[in-house]
Amino acid sequence: MRKICLTVVGIYLMMINAYSQTSANDSSLYKPQKLKLDEVNIVSSYYNQTADKSAVMGGRTDSKGIGNVTDLANGIDIKFVSWDKKQRKNAFSAGLGIDYHTAASQAYIDTNGKARNNGMRIYPTFDWSIVNTKKGTEFGLGLYYSAEHNYYHSLGLNTSFSKKTKSNGEFGMKLIGYFDNIKMIKPSEFSTVDSSTTNSTPTDSVVYVTTASGRTTAIIYQNGQVVSKSRTGLPSKPRDTYTAEFSFDQVINTRMQASIVMDIVYQSGYLGLPFHRVYFNDGKDTVENLPSQRFKLPIGFRLNYFLGDNIILRGYYRFYIDNWGLKSHTASLEVPVKITPFFSLSPFYRYYVQTAVKYFAPYEAHTANEQYYTSNYALAAFSSHSFGLGIRLAPPNGVLMKSLSVLELRYAHYSQTTNLAADVISLNLKFR
Repeated sequence: MRKICLTVVGIYLMMINAYSQTSANDSSLYKPQKLKLDEVNIVSSYYNQTADKSAVMGGRTDSKGIGNVTDLANGIDIKFVSWDKKQRKNAFSAGLGIDYHTAASQAYIDTNGKARNNGMRIYPTFDWSIVNTKKGTEFGLGLYYSAEHNYYHSLGLNTSFSKKTKSNGEFGMKLIGYFDNIKMIKPSEFSTVDSSTTNSTPTDSVVYVTTASGRTTAIIYQNGQVVSKSRTGLPSKPRDTYTAEFSFDQVINTRMQASIVMDIVYQSGYLGLPFHRVYFNDGKDTVENLPSQRFKLPIGFRLNYFLGDNIILRGYYRFYIDNWGLKSHTASLEVPVKITPFFSLSPFYRYYVQTAVKYFAPYEAHTANEQYYTSNYALAAFSSHSFGLGIRLAPPNGVLMKSLSVLELRYAHYSQTTNLAADVISLNLKFR
């Protein structure tokens, strides 16, 4: 993480030097302004999770069902702005994120726990927006891509529009589409392995090792001899997600602001994961099977209240429902407290509760005559608590250097009634 961040800082400083050599010759505010670097954001985070009942092992609670995860994420976002002849502000931003994770459950894609248990995700982003301050409108476009080694690829597109009202309000609409391709990497007992003749005795057991790329290797357990390798390209299945987001923000008075957001989400295609097992009540296992369509409807409400000059109350509530039978409620409160004009602390708390989808059952509780089934505890009934603290530094002369305008550090602890617990710490550096 240190190497990535230092490299990014070096690139940023070179950009600042290059742009500082460009003089502004505009004699009037109404002349267009050339594209210039506005800000650079660098984010690093570390996530650590302990859990059992992993979906890869069908919700088992023994040592094979361990769901421990670590994730190290680094990202950079660079924003440029310019003004055209009509005094419209154009903003261009490009970002790049890289995550590296380890997951104990991923090793058990192979039944003997010998599959690769780590991976990397890369996700570049591109955004453009144009703001017309005279008309109070903003229009934007976005392009996103995400790839996690060889099993998952996703392309995202969005367009947005917002319009301010005469009564200190703002309507917004955003249309988003994600188009995913899922490699059909199944547990090793369901993988096809090339046949071959060996000198092994009938008592020799064969271990099938499935890598994250989908290659399956058959190895004799007693002596490690490779029996065969399957390099045939695995098929992919699509998963598409379409979202229409509608929002309204309103300044109620000098101390209070409120907003409401509603999403209409439709998903189609392969909505499970091919390496998630399900164990029937007769002990046999299979791969989870879920419907190929899903409708989601979340509605959120946000209220900010300025309690004097140094304290803000930020409340949030969201209700969610979908056609799989899942209902959830989210409530959170964050209280930023300004200790000095340039230093603030933000304690926060979040509560969440959901019902199970109608296709969920725990380990060895499904029956073979069911049409749809999953033992993924993300779709089970549970409640969770999250709390933590944020620290923000924004002195007028910068943090350590003038160009580093904001430093934010945030820690959160998360616990779930399914015996899952996690801690995450993140650092955000803003350069201007």
